[in-house]
Parts: sequence; C-alpha cells; structure tokens
Amino acid sequence: MVKFSASTPHDHSASGCIGVLVTNLGTPDAPTPSAVRRYLAEFLADPRVIELPRWLWRPILHGVVLRIRPRRSARAYASIWSPQGSPLLVNSRAIADALRARWADAPATPRAGRRPPGRVAVAFGMRYGTPSIPEALDTLREAGAVRIVVLPLYPQYSGATGGSTFDAVARTLSKWRRVPALRFVDHYHDDPGYIDALAASIETAWSEGGRPDRLLFSFHGLPRRCLDAGDPYHCECRKTARLVAGKLGLDPETWRVAFQSRVGRGEWLRPYTDETLVEWGRERLEKVDVVCPGFSADCLETLEEIAIRGRECFVAAGGGRLRYIPALNAGAAHVAALATLVEGAISDWLADPGDDAEGRDRRIARARALGAPR
Repeated sequence: MVKFSASTPHDHSASGCIGVLVTNLGTPDAPTPSAVRRYLAEFLADPRVIELPRWLWRPILHGVVLRIRPRRSARAYASIWSPQGSPLLVNSRAIADALRARWADAPATPRAGRRPPGRVAVAFGMRYGTPSIPEALDTLREAGAVRIVVLPLYPQYSGATGGSTFDAVARTLSKWRRVPALRFVDHYHDDPGYIDALAASIETAWSEGGRPDRLLFSFHGLPRRCLDAGDPYHCECRKTARLVAGKLGLDPETWRVAFQSRVGRGEWLRPYTDETLVEWGRERLEKVDVVCPGFSADCLETLEEIAIRGRECFVAAGGGRLRYIPALNAGAAHVAALATLVEGAISDWLADPGDDAEGRDRRIARARALGAPR
C-alpha cells in the first residue's frame, strides 16, 4: 500500500499561491574527500547521468571511482571555495533570492490583469546534495502552492540535467496526496532575454579589458552516444553560440564552440575545450576569452576547470592571456530574463485574479453548510 506524505488539512479560506521551484545540479557540502564522496555517490548513481546497466556500473562506481576521484575533486573544490561556501550554491541561491525579491517588490495590487505578486512563492533546491528538491517542494507546499512551475537553471536541455530534474520532481510528487498543477521550463537556449544578457556580459568584459583575438564558447560535454540517441543538447548549444555571435556581429573565424569536462575513454561531443586551447596556444594567440553559456551560475567547471586549468593549459602551449568571462549569475539582466520566462510559462495563472473577500466568504459558508469544521 502506498503511503502518501502528510499534508495540512484543507483550508476553505485559502485560495493558494503559485510556487516557483528553482533548481540546479548540486554540490558537496564541503571541499573535503568525505563530502565529495557523498555527493558523487548520489550524482553518479543517477541512471540519467551514467547510462550503463546498474549491474555493470555499481561495482565500478563503488570499487573504483569513489575510491579515487573524491580526493582529487576535493582539491579542485578547495581551490575555488568561498567563505560563504560552494560558488554554485551561493550563486544559484542568489538567483532564487533575486527572483523572490523581484516579485515581492512588485505592486501588491493586480495590474494589467495579473495576479498579485505577493501570491508567488519561490524555493530553491539542488538535484543532488542540499538543499534538495524534495525539501524545496515541501517549502512550497507549506506556503500553500497549489500550482508549481519548475525552473531548472540549464539553458540547454539534456536528459542528464533537465530530464533528471523532472524525474526527481515527479518522484517527490508521486508521494503527495494532493498533486499540484505542474509546469516545466525545459530549456531557454534561444530565449531573446537570455541571449541579450549573454551578449551584454561579453560586451561589458570587452569594454573593460579590450577585445580578444578569439572568443571560445565552452559548454559542458556529453558522451557522443547521447547525441546519436536523440538528445537535443548539442544542437541547442550550437544555436546559443550562433545567436550570441550574431548579436555581437562576430566574424566566423573569430569564435568557436567547444565542449569541456569529458571523462573516460569514450568519445564525447567535439571539439574538446582543452584541445582547442592548446591549439590556440600553439598559434601564439595573445588574447583569448572564454565564456560558458551552459552554466547559469559560476561553479567548479567554470572557476577551476576554465579560469585556472584552462588558463594554465593555454599559456603552457605558448598562448598569452586567457580571460574567463563570468557566468550571468544573479545579474539584473539574467534575473529579468528568467522572470520573464517564468511569467510567460504561467501567464494564464497570473491572469487569474483569485478570490476577493466576498467570494472567499461565500465559499467558506458553502463548505460549512455541508458540514466542514468551523
């Protein structure tokens, strides 16, 4: 027998609110081998991340990977850890906080047919680690959310990110007695606001430090078999870069797309970021900029893999200066673009004026006439 999670008694005086669940990938709780091991054990056990039969992968994960990788990864995390904690957690939470403040600071009365912003609740959860997606969903339920939109901070969709997030949300809601109306922002790789924010961030970097000889758009990699199986991620990354380059008016020979973070011996999406940086270093390029549009918030893969190891790789090959252009993080243009995405996804919910006091009183009276407790 399925045991559904407890919920608060139905309140006939409450009209409910709209919940916004902001999610990102996840991070260890500390830059230590034990914390990294716990995080990787959860992350790498996800069949969306490692698409191998469990009988084959589990002995490799627990017998090899979790014995070797945590110590090395902990050193990498320690090199970018901030006094406030993990950069990914700090930056992602700041995005959620900025969205919450944006709606909270809006006029409290309906205007242009929109629902009062005070009836929008925002919660943040990580797919792996803490705070978790189930914890964030519980927060929204406690706030009275009966309609929820999920905003994964992945501009480009892949099964390993957006698909896995949907799985986690669905697993949690499968145990709820009352399942809320649910909508899902599955990608925004070509959203005009997102493209404009990316282009503006690059232009700001160039106005402050000059234009580079080349610009590299580096995205997180995926095994090549994911593309062959129909995952749209590769195409969406290419489109993002093409739209930004067009917005900036770049000549084709001045920019390139590459993919980072590959592991193992199998083929991943090409070209590879590290090989591209070595190639450009050997060309003796003086100035190279790298931007990572697939990462909404700065994290290990941007701050350590690109800004530290990528720079070392480029310089060691004979290059001059490599500059990493930060992720959009909680910048005003990024937050505005995300808010517009959410509002567009739930425009009909926002247009619902909800109950006025008179309507609420009538509903309560009808419920009590039918025997509802006072």
